[in-house]
Amino acid sequence: MKDKRFSSLDIFRGLTIAGMILVNNPGSWKHIYAPLRHAEWHGWTPTDLIFPFFLFIVGVSISLSLSKRIEQRTVEYNLYFKIIKRTVIIFALGIGLALIPSLSFETLRIPGVLQRIALCYLFSSLLFLKTGAQGRSVAVFSLLGVYWIMMKLIPVPGYGAGILEYEGNLCAFIDSQLLAGHLYKLGFDPEGILSTLPAVATVLLGTLTGDWLRSSRGSLQKTFGFFVGGTVFALSGILLHPYFPINKQLWTSTYVLFTAGAAMLVLGVCYGVIDGMRLKKWSTPFLIFGTNAIAVYVGSSLMAKLISLIHVSVDGRALSLKSYIYTRLLAPWAGNLNGSLLFPLLLIILWIGIMAPLYRKKIFIKI
Repeated sequence: MKDKRFSSLDIFRGLTIAGMILVNNPGSWKHIYAPLRHAEWHGWTPTDLIFPFFLFIVGVSISLSLSKRIEQRTVEYNLYFKIIKRTVIIFALGIGLALIPSLSFETLRIPGVLQRIALCYLFSSLLFLKTGAQGRSVAVFSLLGVYWIMMKLIPVPGYGAGILEYEGNLCAFIDSQLLAGHLYKLGFDPEGILSTLPAVATVLLGTLTGDWLRSSRGSLQKTFGFFVGGTVFALSGILLHPYFPINKQLWTSTYVLFTAGAAMLVLGVCYGVIDGMRLKKWSTPFLIFGTNAIAVYVGSSLMAKLISLIHVSVDGRALSLKSYIYTRLLAPWAGNLNGSLLFPLLLIILWIGIMAPLYRKKIFIKI
């Protein structure tokens, strides 16, 4: 098959990275519009779609990149080394960000967003190289089924089986036993050990979607397939919600189905508009982000930490640079909510400006 880069996937990735910056960097955590907050526990908001979208995109990219090696019969040991190397680098970047600003290994959070991406990439890549579409389909539903059974039937000491609340669930118990003192919250982490299993299923569903994307079918047929598949998966998650609630922090099986379906629908829109209808002039900012996604995510995360560490003196008291920008420059004229929203929007614009020269010169930072 002819080597082809799908602009729609880059744009989808860029939209997702922009979404990550938007929800991770409000001017004030006290003033956030409801759709830009995560669901407190069961249920979902638009914010809860962003991370699984990125993992889904990782899966699509695995299919597009590794399939060429399989077709050319160039799957050699150096390819496995590259996969492991990339995994280690992404995981290390996550640990590095977690160490800032405390530099304390005693309280270091070991799980995290980049760490989960790294592990899911590793397992999904190896499965992709070793199995076909049928094998990966079996793996997806096996992971989701086994996870569901474990969460429902394995008892947690002091609570019993089937507890899906913040306290007493199996994920929290395993994390508290194996990673005590190194979690996002006391006794629980939304990117913990056990919930990585269904997260791998999210990536594998992305690889299956990537298989469809790179097939020889026409653009109209592909777009139709995205909408049909997306609708089926999203509805499946919704219909099963009463039995196993959609929950990001537990990354429940229904959450995987629902968010993968939503990702297929969004990718279908991007593909139909960009690669099908060739309407892409509006999309340049997202192409800039999507072609250097990890660099933008790491750079913007590091910048957000640094501007919280830098302090300025105002009326005899020290304010972080972030607080100064929000309380003194944005909130007074835009209001608390809009000022809080403007802060990450300005950060997005700033990073488009930083990365635009790299995009124009076709410099793509790869790991």
